Amino acid sequence: MIISTLTRQATQPPRPPSIIHVSLHHIVHYSPSSGSSQTPPTPPNPRRGRESPSLRYRVPSSLHPTCSRTVVNPRLLDSSPPPTTSISDWTVARLQRALKERKISFHWTNRKAQLFQLLTASTSTTTLDSHSLPGSLPSATHSRPSNDVTMQPTSTRQQPPPALTEGQFLSTSSDAVVPPPGEIKFLSVKPNSVTLSWECPKGLEGPASFRVMWGSSVKVEGCFIIRGFHKIEINNLQLGQKYFFRVATQDKDGNLSECVEASVMTAMPAPRHLKKGHSEATALSLKWTKGENMEGIPHQFLITLTSPGKDSLAAHTEDCYKTFSDLEPDTEYIISVSTVLGDACSEPVSTTIHTGADNQMPDWHLIVSTCEHGPCYSEPCLREVLSKMGLEDKYEDKLTLSTVLEINQNETSDNNLDTAESLPETFLKKLKMLNANARSVRCGSHEVITDKSNAINPLDMIVALLLCSDNFLQQYIVLKMALCQFAVPLLLPNYETRQITLMLWSMREIVRTFSPSNLAFGKLSCVERIVLCDIPLVSFVRLGRTILSKSQMLNKLLSNSQQCHDPFYHRKMVCGDVPRRISEGLVEISWYLPCGDRKVDRFTEPLAVANLRGDIRAFDKQFSFLCRTSAAVYIFCDESEADFFKNLKGKDVKANVILISSGQGKPFKLQMLTLKPSLKKTNVSQKKKTETELIKALQESVSKLLENCPNKVSVANLADSAQHCEILVDEDTDECQDARKNVGKITEHIANTSEFKDNHLASQGHIWKALSWLETECWRLRKAGNWDTEEYRKSLKTKEKVLRRKQLRFEMTPIMLSFLRGVVISEVQHYFFLKWLEMDLDSLSWNQLSALQDRYKELSQKFPQDTEKIAEIDKQISACSLHLEHFFRECGQLYECASHLPDYSSQKKTMEQLPALCAQMLLDGFPLELVDGDAANIPIKWITEVLTELHYIMQSNSKLKVITIIGAENSGKSTLLNTMFGVRFAVSKGTCTRGASIQLINVNKDIREELGCDCIMIIDTEGLKPHQMVQDDHSHERDKEVASLAVALSDATIVNVSRDDSSEQDILKMVLYAFTRVKDVRSKPLCHFVHIDMYEKPAAKRRNSKDWWERLNVIIRKDIRMKKAKINRISDVVEFDGDTCSWHFPSVWHGTPPMAPFSVDYSETAHALKKRLLGDLKKCQARGDLMHFIERVEKFWKAL
Repeated sequence: MIISTLTRQATQPPRPPSIIHVSLHHIVHYSPSSGSSQTPPTPPNPRRGRESPSLRYRVPSSLHPTCSRTVVNPRLLDSSPPPTTSISDWTVARLQRALKERKISFHWTNRKAQLFQLLTASTSTTTLDSHSLPGSLPSATHSRPSNDVTMQPTSTRQQPPPALTEGQFLSTSSDAVVPPPGEIKFLSVKPNSVTLSWECPKGLEGPASFRVMWGSSVKVEGCFIIRGFHKIEINNLQLGQKYFFRVATQDKDGNLSECVEASVMTAMPAPRHLKKGHSEATALSLKWTKGENMEGIPHQFLITLTSPGKDSLAAHTEDCYKTFSDLEPDTEYIISVSTVLGDACSEPVSTTIHTGADNQMPDWHLIVSTCEHGPCYSEPCLREVLSKMGLEDKYEDKLTLSTVLEINQNETSDNNLDTAESLPETFLKKLKMLNANARSVRCGSHEVITDKSNAINPLDMIVALLLCSDNFLQQYIVLKMALCQFAVPLLLPNYETRQITLMLWSMREIVRTFSPSNLAFGKLSCVERIVLCDIPLVSFVRLGRTILSKSQMLNKLLSNSQQCHDPFYHRKMVCGDVPRRISEGLVEISWYLPCGDRKVDRFTEPLAVANLRGDIRAFDKQFSFLCRTSAAVYIFCDESEADFFKNLKGKDVKANVILISSGQGKPFKLQMLTLKPSLKKTNVSQKKKTETELIKALQESVSKLLENCPNKVSVANLADSAQHCEILVDEDTDECQDARKNVGKITEHIANTSEFKDNHLASQGHIWKALSWLETECWRLRKAGNWDTEEYRKSLKTKEKVLRRKQLRFEMTPIMLSFLRGVVISEVQHYFFLKWLEMDLDSLSWNQLSALQDRYKELSQKFPQDTEKIAEIDKQISACSLHLEHFFRECGQLYECASHLPDYSSQKKTMEQLPALCAQMLLDGFPLELVDGDAANIPIKWITEVLTELHYIMQSNSKLKVITIIGAENSGKSTLLNTMFGVRFAVSKGTCTRGASIQLINVNKDIREELGCDCIMIIDTEGLKPHQMVQDDHSHERDKEVASLAVALSDATIVNVSRDDSSEQDILKMVLYAFTRVKDVRSKPLCHFVHIDMYEKPAAKRRNSKDWWERLNVIIRKDIRMKKAKINRISDVVEFDGDTCSWHFPSVWHGTPPMAPFSVDYSETAHALKKRLLGDLKKCQARGDLMHFIERVEKFWKAL
């Protein structure tokens, strides 16, 4: 017999009565109540004959306030009234008798049957009182409950809340002798459930009924009568709480036996994943994770450290890590960790650790740098380095993405930031704009740094920033570094906790397009998430001090013949010779990815390259990890270090080990090191006298390795090896893994994206598109013909009501329920959930969409007249697209439908939370779809609610100004916005903007008055198409309507001009028409025209601003529509500065992708445009806050 409860968000109010299904299963779902009473179940009446196998009862919400579906076996309810009495009379008589014996008066109103709850919850009809009733019935001094029954004790003295303690259970007052059950035994005790059993009463024949009651010292939890069972599981108990249980036999007349009693303490979840961190002769550290379901519950941990013959040590901590010092060297310690909550303590988890010998090599955390005599030992202080950079407070209170994206004083000024405290901000400012010079920051304005005591090595700065950032900012930083072709951290050391972390989560967003040899012949490419690529990993490490710069050698090895860049920072770069203090032991990773052109490619297959910073003697853990996971490990060393390699015999070395050795004034040698059966060195190539010869030899060695390399591995699969080497993995958190599991429940159902949307996201399908057309047709009357306007609109409204009724028939699918559960959980976990879902959906879409996008682009450029084929591919792209915005589109439609549901509907309660969650998502850096790109419409009610919630979250400080971008499709609009503001509009292959999306950027309080706003809204729009894709639903007009809306809403507009001269004229006409349409609804917006890839043209062919404006004026004078609108020149529709509003940008990449870094010229030009735009916003007249913006959206959308 099982009694269990279904839980719901504590913030939701109790549900009203609901019809539940009653079947003949031996299961009762029961949830203890806290006082509210609703209509109770009607007990079965034996006079009505045999009950059917399936009945319907109305159960009070007080009995199941958290149940969405309850199953009750009516045969288990021993509450049948006598045959001669009606149910109501029997209920009244029984209750009156019980209350009279306890001298409790009560007021009887019109809902008598509700008192059935009191009967089923009491221990005996003859011993009922106000404190044995469940749910803390109110005393006379309390306010009247919401139900129709009021209980009033004869005494007016206020009673304490009911509690259940040993001896409180009451026995029968009847003279009948009923045999008691046997002793209670606890078969299972878990944190939230207890299973107990008892023996059958002696001398009792046939199935017996038992009254089971349970509670804590705080309150009565529940009571139930079961028949024919003597084992019960009770769920939804509080962990670490003492519970009392009493079982009595009940005969057919309702008489009770003496009770048997027992008590037990529910279990406390033990800590999990106990791991050893750092260990040395006299110190060690541990790390663990919280017990299951302990997130959000304040608790502590008890750590005990014991060793035979030595004093034991105990410590308390609230953290999930602990460091012990002053231990005995070469000693075995047993360490146990338990969860502590109040007086309760969990079972311990234990591990055994052996401290090192007193004369062993100091661990990695003691090494700062190496000198000509070998390693230099000292104790680095992470806090000291953080304090120097102004980051000490951020080690605990992490930096977030929203703070990095914030517009502050430094964005609008030309002040040089050259202090140590300004280095992190300067680096992040350049990095978010993808400036490839971001690492070259220094203290002071001098080119040559003479005093290095205050200087910071850029690698120390990057390590410090990552340690002071939350998981999501870490991922953002690493993604931007990869786009700049910087090597990114693979293993991150922490000198505070003395632990190393595999940065797997941080690299999850890196996506690359490349052409391995098997695709290059067909001029094809693949799009891959880099951490999932199975490719060889080649590692480079150093033993002792060498005359070569290992990192500089790697840069030359990975650079193509036509382009040279520096993935790995080295000593000859700015501040590269400053001693490293907290980045020793850092392992970086970079990738070589071929483009498919043999004239350019250095290697024809993809390759991952790892680089360990520091001496392998000091960083044995990192070195062991690389030996286990790499296809080859190249060791730079001096010939005098030959004895060290004897230590490799005991290691798990799966890689080929190749030595690159030399002596002072001696040539370089490449030697293969064989470990089994004996240590042996074999020359790989002849001796090399110069670095150029050595690089060529290295290239040949790596190429040979790639030809037939069986040892391939993905970064994602390195997690197992990391754990074996006692290296932490940043993904090994409960929030991250639970979110991933929840996303898997959604993506496992996606085989065909089009079918998936039809089956699981049905609300945004054909009906919503038809509704959108009807809504917009009511304003635009495009097919009114000879109809009377009012009659035509009335007919449209009638059709709209019919479609709305059809849409209301859609029920929320299990997939959407899973999605909603993912977004309504804790703040951290819901962010992980959205990121996992976003990445998985993108991965599913790439292969199919990228081919369609290529075909669409080819047809648009080569055969623009073939509009039917272009329109068909556009429809296929829409059908195959599945991204995060599709789920939020569905939320918008479900929210619209939920407004028609009754107030007590659980679905309505859930949907009412969504606008606030979506508003928070906007603040967290996710874009929000403003215009549905498939239905060519704005879900006004949904957008209104989301932005209203955002207004309240910002405490009504939401004055905003708007920057919009419009222009030709595939002209790099999203890329430009991402570069200028660090935002994250979709730019990867296989994705393109449809409709319009918005992102919000906060403005620092220090410059809000100067800019005249609290935040800046960025609007990214669908590209304008020069070819007309005529479709029946008029969605081919979407691009022009969206562009006109964006211009109407904006304070400053960026116009991206087409890269294709042949379509430039058509695009400019569309742009000018968009400005023309808003002429009568708002003042003229500020405008900037952007020309991409202009550096590839000779300077003579680049138009200056004067020529550009004259060309626009010529277009205006020739256009009939503009003449009718009385527009004669460009200045009639836009505000502009003739000298500064025309911008020429170079190509995005400096070289041939995928190995080309982001263009520094592009980044710096984007920065100059951003500063100009912010200056423009200062001049713009304020147009209100988010509430005014909502009004403008609806007004302009209808007007346009």
